[in-house]
Amino acid sequence: MTLVEGAGPRAGAPPEPLRRNREFLLLWSGASMSFLATRVTAVAYPLIVLWHTGSPLAMSVVSTAALLPLLLVQLPAGALVDRWDRRRLMLGCEAGRVLAVGSVALALAAGRVDVAHLAAVAFLESALAVFYRLAERGAVRNLVHPAHLPAALAQNEARGRAAGLLGQPGGVLLHSAARWLPFGFGVLGYLVSLVTLLFVRKDFQAERTAPARPGRLTGEVAEGMRWLWRQRFLRAALGYVAGTNVLFQMLALALILRIKEAGLPSATLAVVVGIGGVGGLCGALAGGRVQRLVSQRTLLIGGAVAWTLLIGAMALTARPVLLGALYAGTGFVGAVFNVAAAVYQVRITPDAFQGRVAATAGLIGSGTNALGSFAGGLLLTAWGALPTVRAIAAAMAVLALLAAVAPGLRGETAATPRTAEPDATDSGADGETGGADGETGGADGETGGADGERRGDR
Repeated sequence: MTLVEGAGPRAGAPPEPLRRNREFLLLWSGASMSFLATRVTAVAYPLIVLWHTGSPLAMSVVSTAALLPLLLVQLPAGALVDRWDRRRLMLGCEAGRVLAVGSVALALAAGRVDVAHLAAVAFLESALAVFYRLAERGAVRNLVHPAHLPAALAQNEARGRAAGLLGQPGGVLLHSAARWLPFGFGVLGYLVSLVTLLFVRKDFQAERTAPARPGRLTGEVAEGMRWLWRQRFLRAALGYVAGTNVLFQMLALALILRIKEAGLPSATLAVVVGIGGVGGLCGALAGGRVQRLVSQRTLLIGGAVAWTLLIGAMALTARPVLLGALYAGTGFVGAVFNVAAAVYQVRITPDAFQGRVAATAGLIGSGTNALGSFAGGLLLTAWGALPTVRAIAAAMAVLALLAAVAPGLRGETAATPRTAEPDATDSGADGETGGADGETGGADGETGGADGERRGDR
């Protein structure tokens, strides 16, 4: 069965407008509530712990528990998403999060706070989110016509940006009204997502011929890594993405210190980040159109040049609105690249490898985020904010130059909509192509999470 035969209109049939695609709209709306619920509860965990215990260490324990699945769960989750039915898996994830987050809401409503309980639920909620997002990423292309994939993934990127804009302040406000409310909202969001999934009729994956006995999980993870490694363009792009992730984690810390060194109130950071978030949302909405006009290589090089200029300008001003506008520019470029990278990866990756490829790229993004935070702390301690921002701009310029001369990024051809599902083992003679249509490997490493949300938040 081909992708188009199994998941969209038959070849030659005019595609139904995306706004009338009932299956995609159900998935998108439910996932929107799920993402918003995750954002609300994520900001509530440290608030609850610090408010009740007054211990930064206890707050750190719970926050770390919520981050651990990004490092520990992604690779096995990617293999299991490729092995199991995606729709049933997503239903299980939402049901599990309703029960887990609901237990916190009930405990807080009863006046009971247990750090171990909060840490366990934070870990479980985050782990289930990894599974859900990987499955949803792979499901989208089976619900929309290939011609609508850029627009669909652009809407997903915009959804993630909007969830971040609304979820963080929303979580704080709900916590201020009643400590259990953020988790009550989380339960509601996951319930809505679960119900919408029940009404989706189409399959979330192409038809697969399952082996009589599934292979070992480690072997399936390694198989996905080998496929990814054979994509020459993808290898080079992931290296580039890893470098930019490090720099943007450093920039996030540098902006905080920049505001403090300028003698501005801490609320200034909310202004800067808020304006920056609007830029990211606009970039997500424009990403689908840009992706159709510009190649991945051009985006890699042009994006790094734009980031170099924008970050360099941040070292020249401490005005909140201007800093926010510059940060919005970096977010706009990053969101455009996120959309283009997601479209490229989803198109060139065989359906059977979607989970593993996205998980591996996400792990690389998460790992470099941690490195960037550590390196940023060292540089800021030694140099201060302004020299660090200048160093980040210089490093981004070096990345732009390397992208321009890197052999692995040359010869990339524009990804075009698939008309058939390639054999999972057919990667071409040198591993650059992704199937019979000659599409080259793409870069999804821009995303640090399973849903395409980068932790650098550019």
